[in-house]
Formats: sequence, structure tokens, C-alpha cells
Amino acid sequence: ADVAYLRSVLPSTTDDAFFDYLATLDASEVTITAIPEGSVVFARVPFLQVKGPLLVVQLLETTLLCLVNYASLVATNAARFRLLAGPDVKLMEMGLRRAQGPDGALSASKYSYIGGFDCTSNILAGKLYGIPVRGTIAHSFVMSFSSLEEVQPRELPPRAGGDPVDLTSLAVSWLQRVCDLLQTPPGKANQGELAAFVSYAVTFPCDFQGLLDTYCVRRSGLPNFCAVALALHQLGYQAIGVRLDSGDLAQQSKEIRRVLRACGAHFQVPWFGSIPIAVSNDISEQSLEEFRREGSEIDMIGIGTNLVTCPLQPSLGCVYKV
Repeated sequence: ADVAYLRSVLPSTTDDAFFDYLATLDASEVTITAIPEGSVVFARVPFLQVKGPLLVVQLLETTLLCLVNYASLVATNAARFRLLAGPDVKLMEMGLRRAQGPDGALSASKYSYIGGFDCTSNILAGKLYGIPVRGTIAHSFVMSFSSLEEVQPRELPPRAGGDPVDLTSLAVSWLQRVCDLLQTPPGKANQGELAAFVSYAVTFPCDFQGLLDTYCVRRSGLPNFCAVALALHQLGYQAIGVRLDSGDLAQQSKEIRRVLRACGAHFQVPWFGSIPIAVSNDISEQSLEEFRREGSEIDMIGIGTNLVTCPLQPSLGCVYKV
């Protein structure tokens, strides 16, 4: 079929023997040798050597450059983020919506993992390549609730067993105590947001997390999260994290850590102060430098656009020479 297509697009004067020859090509005659693992690659120094019949290695040029250029570009970009973040911060690739098409998105997930990222939000990449998948609550989920009456189901059994408890009522009682501690009016906490958190907690009591900035972090998101997390703790469960997606991420992370530690100390919940804090929102290399300079309390960073599109160098100019 390939030879027939070439006949249709090449000049009609092309010798039939050429097409007969194409049908005999054998890629097994080609050997590809990479530089030894751990070697340093310099500019204008080959890192792949391809040997075989001239026409075959010429046909491989475009394929090999396509496979090498984007893969190396994304993996290198990911490695730069990893080096800036340090070994202890978790990095999540979340560039699917900004990538150059679905193929580019899957490739970016794969090569950012090779470059040092810990996980991806792209579940298809997780299925195909075995990359760990992670995610957080979406703003759209939080905004889909408007009142506590919408929470169904409301009851959750204690982790150790026993009769189910109305988690909504328990969270409301904890909200009053948290707001008293933080000296913020309970009426400022958005009820739809609290309903979303409770609904999520009833469904995923062992994996509860909160997105804090849908409305107001200080007056709503943080008190609502603490209330639900403390209600879960009363039933034997432990929240796994919070996320910020706007504003001064480094400064807010420090403020959130102070509140979490205050709640943990006041309510005698030792693990509360070390709840992981995740951030996202157009994170760049400069962002990571600022986080480190300001001494943030960030534990996990979700990076999308500036990872998968490589804006600082959108192409890697590898070439193929005979």
C-alpha cells in the first residue's frame, strides 16, 4: 500500500525498478548505537550513530528526529523543574489541556515522568505507560454546590466501625470551633463550599483534600477544610492535603501552614500541622525560584503549560548528518 501511494504522488517518469527496490528494503539491516550511559553530550557531538544501507538510513531521518527532539526537549525541561524544586517536593504533570494535541499530551506525560516528575493528571498516560496518577478537587466541583441540603448521602460510619454519623452536622459544629480559634465569622464561610467538602469527604473519607481558593482562602476555604478534616479525624480518618490555585502561592502556603499547626495544637491533633500543601496556576521555573527564595511551605507542585509547551525553548534543534 505504501509503494502504491508513492507511485501515485511521484513523477510518472519514475523508473519502475525504483518501486521494486523499495519493496525489498529491510530495516533489520540498520544498527543504532547510543553514546554510553552516563556520558556527557556536547554541542555538535553525535549521541546516536545510525548505520545501514543509504536509502534506509535516509528514510529513518525524519522518524528518528521526531522521536528524539520532542522527547529530549520535554525530559530536559522536566529535569530543570526537578533540579529547581529539589528532591523533597512532589511534582505533578498536568498539561493535558494546554498540550499540542492528544499525541503531544501523552508524549509530554511520558517524558516529563522520565525527566523526574512524580505523577501525572493524565489518566490515559497512566493506563498506557504505568505512570502514577494524581489529582485534586476541581473548582467546578466546589461551585456545583450551593447549600448543605444538597449533600447526599450525609452519613459516614467511623473508621473503626459503629453506627454512621451525620458528617454534615459534625462539620458545622467543628466550623464554629475553628472560626472561634481563627477569629473569623462563621457566616463568611461559603455554605456551598462546605457542602462540596462534606460530600467529597463522605465519598472519599480516606482521601479527603480541599481546594481552598474558590471563594476566599482565609475566611472560607481554610475554615471549611479544617472543619471537615477535624470532623473526619473525630471518626478516625485523616485528610491528605490542600491545594491553592491563585494568588501569592508562597506567602499563602506559609499562612496556611500556620493555621494548620494552630488547629493541630489547639485541638490536639498532631498530624494536622503537616498536612501537605499543593499549588498550581501557571507555574514556571521563575515561580520555583521564588518559592525557594521566600521559604514556602509547599509540598507538591502541579505544572502544566510551562512544562509541556517548553516556552523557553520550544524546539530542540537536533540534526541528522551523513
